[in-house]
Amino acid sequence: MPTSPPVLAVANLEVVYDDVVLVLRGLSLEVPAGAVVALLGANGAGKTTLLRAVTGLLIAHRGRIVKGSVTLDGTDVTGADPARVVRGGVAQVMEGRRVFAEMTVEENLRAGAHSRPRAEYRESLTRVLDLFPALASRRRSTAGYLSGGEQQMLAIGRALMASPRLLLLDEPSLGLAPRLVEQVRDIVERINQQGTSVLLVEQNAVMALSIAHHGYVLEVGKVVRDGPAADLLVDEDIREFYLGSTEGGRRSFAQVKSYRRKKRWSA
Repeated sequence: MPTSPPVLAVANLEVVYDDVVLVLRGLSLEVPAGAVVALLGANGAGKTTLLRAVTGLLIAHRGRIVKGSVTLDGTDVTGADPARVVRGGVAQVMEGRRVFAEMTVEENLRAGAHSRPRAEYRESLTRVLDLFPALASRRRSTAGYLSGGEQQMLAIGRALMASPRLLLLDEPSLGLAPRLVEQVRDIVERINQQGTSVLLVEQNAVMALSIAHHGYVLEVGKVVRDGPAADLLVDEDIREFYLGSTEGGRRSFAQVKSYRRKKRWSA
């Protein structure tokens, strides 16, 4: 019996900036339909570059794909125009929230639905306000006056207004208090339960792996480990270098020599 293609497949991707700096080095990953996939990695690992390659935004940052492919539902979109990627059912929440600060909450949400038929706007709005009750009570508030957590909810809600099949989340927990991180986690899980596939780019490995089905670990533009999220969550190396737990006490990622990590992972 034939199986459906993954909603997103990236194969052997290489990306350069300014025709000089090689950032992605043969990266491959998949997001199956209906799944949450976590992409872990430190700053500079290439996580945001991958998202730009998927969404067609590399050109705005003087980057380009020099090798490999990106497919959505089996259709090649390598280097495609961002508008085509959006029409293909992809929405992205960029790092840093980036809401329209001078517009109201509802105006921000309306902007997210620009690619949908007008008749479907009300349906999308009802879904988003049900997911984010705090936004429902502040529909006419100016977005710039919302708290950091509320702005993150608004950024996610704006992306959902397009009813995407695939949602790309870039560091959604960054800068949020632990209580708000838990709220983001629960919301991502609920979004997935409603049928949206999610590629979750995070440094908060505990949060990401607790809701993901599969995880990838990225370093210097390459996938150095992947597997079921539940396995990665209890993996000794992942715990040491991304969850901060070791037999000798807690250590930060920066305090561990990277060559030891790479040596074990390549063994």
